[in-house]
Amino acid sequence: SVGCGENVDVPSRRVLVTGATGLLGRAVYKEFQNNAWDGLGCGYSRARPRFLRCNLLDEEALRGVIQDFQPHVIVHCAAERRPDVVERHTEAALNLNVHVSATLAKEAAGIFLIYISTDYVFDGRNPPYGENDAPNPLNLYGKTKLEGEREVLRHNPEAAILRVPILFGEVERVEESAVSVLWDLVQEGSDSCTIDHCQQRFPTYTSDVARVCRLMDSSLRGIFHFSGKEQMTKYEMACAMADAFNLPSSHLIPLTEQPAGAGAQRPHNAQLECSRLVLLGLSVEPTPFKAAIRDSLWPFLQDRRWRQTVFH
Repeated sequence: SVGCGENVDVPSRRVLVTGATGLLGRAVYKEFQNNAWDGLGCGYSRARPRFLRCNLLDEEALRGVIQDFQPHVIVHCAAERRPDVVERHTEAALNLNVHVSATLAKEAAGIFLIYISTDYVFDGRNPPYGENDAPNPLNLYGKTKLEGEREVLRHNPEAAILRVPILFGEVERVEESAVSVLWDLVQEGSDSCTIDHCQQRFPTYTSDVARVCRLMDSSLRGIFHFSGKEQMTKYEMACAMADAFNLPSSHLIPLTEQPAGAGAQRPHNAQLECSRLVLLGLSVEPTPFKAAIRDSLWPFLQDRRWRQTVFH
């Protein structure tokens, strides 16, 4: 028997997270670390000092990282996920969203690979969308992510694809998420501003997605969906943010028609039907939007007194 003071050698479980400096990658890395995994996070422009700086486009470097670290699981979060940027810088987006994913799938033979994908693989005309429904992306971002899915499964049929919708969570700056970017409009309060009230979205908390990634295991393969349950337009998200912080929302004006030339086309309602994870007992109950947005945005409050009013 082992005495109380002796260290029991627990075999370490190793996870490699790409895009670990990004919005989702940080949450995924943190979730695994908090649950006794040995994590290695790869980043590029924001990598140092916390993460390994690795250019994923460099196949030799990527192979070296995998061979040196020998992960049991790889969560591939790195992507160009801004639809308007993909339209303008298509070749760079193709390289990251498709070619890197293909390389990773080849190099991850024998390793459980989770590829993070998007609800934008669907056209949003006939929701909700199950895992087996036919994709039909409306914009180049959705097309590159769908192509990435196909490349991953072609080179690594044992891999899992996890499609998620619009994400928010703990941000380094509010522009990092298409949800939290609304915060400045909410807080400014003096000038009225219009916010989209057409496109139906399902804002999803990165910490919830990270938990799903940790619960998935190598017995799973193919496509899975995870999503928040609260259907909201961006206008409704902004009003909910105001409500969460006891701020006024009367200056926010719902915009019920799409302005001309509004960048990449987006699906009207690409709601994901998530029963596959639920049936496997692997789903996570989504954190309510207001609670999650409070946790994410209170550091960006202009009025620090709010913390006393809400928490006391």
